[in-house]
Amino acid sequence: MKWDWNAVSGFMPHFWDGLRVTLEALALGSLLSFSLGLVWALLMRTPSRWVRWPVGVVTEFVRNTPLLVQLFFLFYVLPEWNVTFSALTTGVFAIGLHYSTYTMQVYRAGIEAVPAGQWEAATALNLPRRRTWTAVILPQAVRRVVPALGNYVIAMLKDTPMLMTITVLEMLGQARLFSQQHFQFTEPVTVIGVAFILISYLASLLLRALERRLVR
Repeated sequence: MKWDWNAVSGFMPHFWDGLRVTLEALALGSLLSFSLGLVWALLMRTPSRWVRWPVGVVTEFVRNTPLLVQLFFLFYVLPEWNVTFSALTTGVFAIGLHYSTYTMQVYRAGIEAVPAGQWEAATALNLPRRRTWTAVILPQAVRRVVPALGNYVIAMLKDTPMLMTITVLEMLGQARLFSQQHFQFTEPVTVIGVAFILISYLASLLLRALERRLVR
């Protein structure tokens, strides 16, 4: 097997397009999963079982069905009910929703890890419930769960190739398209593999730096 540098140079414009889409899907999906996961976690702590029960059913259903099935349902089934979104929007929503059910558990663990004395101190100071959450509990909980949330960012990155199944041309989708057009598979797929390794490694370094900064 001979390595073809011309194939690499020919693939690079496609690679940059795929990288942009991959990072966009990752950033928006992460933002959605972190935000929605926090909402789920807070709703699961409400006294009303009429709130907790539906949230629990939805999150358990999403967490226990494959992401690929959810992508197919959102992209291929919803249009039959006249609910249509772009492929990228569908992919971002699917990834964000799927991983929000995991980040919910991370937030839950972080909230429960806040010492009981912090709750008692907020009560003694007669802080409103909203102020207790925003100024006392959540800042401490989030600092504790940054490493776990970071792991899910990397997991979401590795799941972005699934978006290819709903016509989103992220990195692997671009490599597949280029390979089919030029009958050269080794170079594009290798470039994509190296790119995933580098992005994951850089993300892990950034998350470690953020973790060290938060624990000061």
